[in-house]
Amino acid sequence: MVIDDISFIPLQAQLPAGSAYGMAKSLATARATTLVRLRLADGTEGIGECWGMPQVNLAMLPLVKSYLVGTNVHDVEHAYSLMLARHYHFGVQGPMTWCISGIDMAAKDAAGKVLGLPVNRLIGGKQANEVQIYASGCYLTENSARDFEPQIEAMAKAGHRSVKIKIGVSPANDEERVAAARRILGSDVEILVDINSNYTLDVARESITRMAPYNIGWVEEPLAPQDFSGYELLQRWSPVPIATGEALYTAFDFKRLIDRRAVDVVQPDLSLCGGFWQGRQIAQLAMMEHLRLSPHVWGTGVGLAAAVHFVASLPVYPHSSNIPRPNLVEYDLGSNPLRDSILRNPLAQAGGVIVVPDAPGLGIEIDWNEVERHVLR
Repeated sequence: MVIDDISFIPLQAQLPAGSAYGMAKSLATARATTLVRLRLADGTEGIGECWGMPQVNLAMLPLVKSYLVGTNVHDVEHAYSLMLARHYHFGVQGPMTWCISGIDMAAKDAAGKVLGLPVNRLIGGKQANEVQIYASGCYLTENSARDFEPQIEAMAKAGHRSVKIKIGVSPANDEERVAAARRILGSDVEILVDINSNYTLDVARESITRMAPYNIGWVEEPLAPQDFSGYELLQRWSPVPIATGEALYTAFDFKRLIDRRAVDVVQPDLSLCGGFWQGRQIAQLAMMEHLRLSPHVWGTGVGLAAAVHFVASLPVYPHSSNIPRPNLVEYDLGSNPLRDSILRNPLAQAGGVIVVPDAPGLGIEIDWNEVERHVLR
């Protein structure tokens, strides 16, 4: 069970000209990530995914390997703690935690394969056989006025019961987009909105006031991640639930947010917050304050599989047999060859749910030929 080697594989899929998409702050012209390949001494391999710039992760790899090669795969969390303690000048908001996150996914995948258990059994036990998703799309584009309604219509045609749309250009534009979405989707579909931290408190209030009559499920990242005071004031005032957390790192960041009760839905991203190691601690903080949790997912099918196992392992407390609002997994609809093509068995949603894999580890198989096509040279 000793770790023999760790390698990083930088991946990038360029989007066709004219098809950039994204958020109010910027549009993406490519999808990029870092795949982690962890090998045990007996040859067992585990797979993970790191957020952030692949080139930066590659530069960090020698440091993190020095702590982990030769370590028992079950002891890796102690090595992570040692890294954070010794290299505290690096902080937790950045590359070292990106790398830990992906390596932790891969370590749990490898451990599950050795033990013959799915990852959910290793991180808390299997609470659910399937997890519910929300469809994340309706991105801003180079011509959002032209492209928005066709994206909504595709969501309606697919039968999604919970969807998330990008907003954040202005309060007036937010209302226009939400009104169009409600008109096309009908009254029964849950609409979530994502501002991607583009507003100040006063502008967020104006936007929420305009959108509230359209029955919004949550407003995601209305403020900058560091604006804990702003989130506290907004959550106290808002008639719509507030969600945030995709840009927060480790349980330390989330504790500052949760202690203030400044959020209704916490959204850790396992590829950057510290993997399952920190994800479990964040979930415990959320449960102790009776908050909902919905992991952010915007990478490959590896990160999606990790999020599915994570949500399947979470307790339903304070609910029991009746769960009025289940924890949701984000299911990205954006064009992304790295999401499905690099897996031989991608996790697909059907009827708004994803079946939790029972195979050992993450339960996914990598298509290495397809990975090779997207290696960043």
